Amino acid sequence: MNRFTRRSFMKGSLAAGAGLAMAKPFSRARGANDAIRAAVVGIHGRGSSHIQAYDDMQGVRMAALCDVDSNQLERRAKPFKDANKPVDTYVDVRKMLEDKSIDTVSIATTNHTHSLITIWACQAGKDVYVEKPCSHNIFESRKCVEAAKKYKRIVQHGTQSRSSSGWAKQVAAIASGKYGKLLVSKAWASKNGQGRWSIGFKPVKTPPPNLNFDLWLGPALEQPYHENIVHYNWHWFWDFGCGEIGNQGVHQMDIARWAIPGGVLPNSVISMGGRWVNSTEGYAPYTDQAQTPNCQLTIMDFGGPLLVFEVIGLVDRAGLDGKKYPKKVTNEFYLEEGVIKGGKFYPKGSNTPEPLADVDVKMGPGDIFENFIHCVRSRKESDLHASITEGHPSSACCHLGNISYRLGRQVSGRTRPDVLDRHEEIAKSWETIQQTVKGTLGLDLAKSTYQLGPMLKFDPKTETFTNNEQANRLLARPYRGPYVVPEQV
Repeated sequence: MNRFTRRSFMKGSLAAGAGLAMAKPFSRARGANDAIRAAVVGIHGRGSSHIQAYDDMQGVRMAALCDVDSNQLERRAKPFKDANKPVDTYVDVRKMLEDKSIDTVSIATTNHTHSLITIWACQAGKDVYVEKPCSHNIFESRKCVEAAKKYKRIVQHGTQSRSSSGWAKQVAAIASGKYGKLLVSKAWASKNGQGRWSIGFKPVKTPPPNLNFDLWLGPALEQPYHENIVHYNWHWFWDFGCGEIGNQGVHQMDIARWAIPGGVLPNSVISMGGRWVNSTEGYAPYTDQAQTPNCQLTIMDFGGPLLVFEVIGLVDRAGLDGKKYPKKVTNEFYLEEGVIKGGKFYPKGSNTPEPLADVDVKMGPGDIFENFIHCVRSRKESDLHASITEGHPSSACCHLGNISYRLGRQVSGRTRPDVLDRHEEIAKSWETIQQTVKGTLGLDLAKSTYQLGPMLKFDPKTETFTNNEQANRLLARPYRGPYVVPEQV
C-alpha cells in the first residue's frame, strides 16, 4: 500500500531517532537481586498509577519522570525528593532515552504519541509498557510489533483485563466448545463524565509557559492551542485521540476479540452513531468543540462470529424524561447454547445461571505491571499477559470502527441498515442508543439524522481495505517532522 505523504517526512524522523537507534540495547536477563530502573513518560492522570505501581514494587526503582508540562514534573517529583528518593526529570523524552541506565519506559501520554515513543524506546534498548491503545492508527501499532521484534524488547500493552483470571476462564470456556459456536461477542463502553456529554468551546490562546506545546503536538500537524485539549479532552479530537471506543473501549474491545476463537482482525466493519450533547442551561442538543462520537455502534465480522460494540456517553444523569440511564462497561458472549455473562452461563431460554465449565487456565504471574517486570527479568515474551502482538489487533479494531464512522454520511434517522438484522443484539444496541438520546436530550432520531458509515471489507493478512481507497488512506496519518513514525523501524 502507498503510505501517501509518509516518505516526505522520513528524513526528519530518521535524523531525530538516529542517536536512539545507535544506543546499545540492554538485553541481559536481570538477576533476582538487581533493581530495575524504571521511567514513566506522561505523568498526569493514568501515569500516576504507573508511578505508584513501580514505586511499590520490590526490586524496582523509579529512576526518571518525563512530561511536557513542567508543573506536572515538579508536582510528581516532590514526594520522591521529600522522601530522599530523588528521580531525574525530563521534558523531552528523547533526552531521557539517552540515559543508558534506564531499563524500562512506561508510557501514559496522549494516544497520538504512544507508538512513536514505544519505537524510540525500543531503538534505545529499553523495555516498554505502553498504555492502551498502543497506537493512533493501524500502521503505527504494526510498527510497534516490528520494533519489539527487531530490537528484542519486552513490550506490554495496557489492557489489564488480560491479567484477570475471571475473563481468562470465560474465554477458555468459549474456546472449549462446550456451549456451541460463538455467535456474538458483545462489548459495552458507556461511561459518564469528562467530556462525554459536552466540552463546550474553548478559545484559541497562547500555550501556558509550563507547557512545551511543540512536544505535546508531536506527530500531529501544526495547530493552535486551546484548553479543551490539555489535559484530558484531547480524547475527543481525531488528531490526538480515538473517541470512547479507543479510550475505555479498547479494554472491552480486547476482551471481545480475545473471546473469538482464532480472532485477530475482522473481514468487515461498519459503524454508526453521532455526537449528541447538552448545554449547561439544559438538555437542548447543540454542537460542541469535540469531534468524536459519544454514541457509536460498531459491528465487525470475523468470518462467522460477530463483534458488536456499543458506546453511549449520555449516561448516569437524569434526562428530560426523569430517567437515569445507567453506565455499562462489560462484555457478554452469545453462543448457540446460551449466554455467558458475569462469569456464569445462562442456557438458552433460561434466566437461571449455571456455573461456568471448569477449564484449566494458565497465566503468567502477577498483575499487569508485575507481569511486565517479571518478563523484563526472564526475557520470556510468551509470559506476557498483554504482549504488543495482542495489543496491535485490539487497538486496530477500535481504529477500524472509527474509519467507517469517519467516512460516513448523515442519513435520515429512519434509515435502517441491513446489518441491524444480522442478530437481535445488534438491533437492541441501536434501539438503546435511540432511546437514550431521546430520553436524555429530547432528540427524536426518527425526526433527525445520524452518521452511517460504509460497510468496509478488510483483508486481515495485508491489513488493508479491499474496496475503499479513502479508507486505506486513514490507516495512517500525515506526520509533522521530526515526530514521524517511520516505515522502517
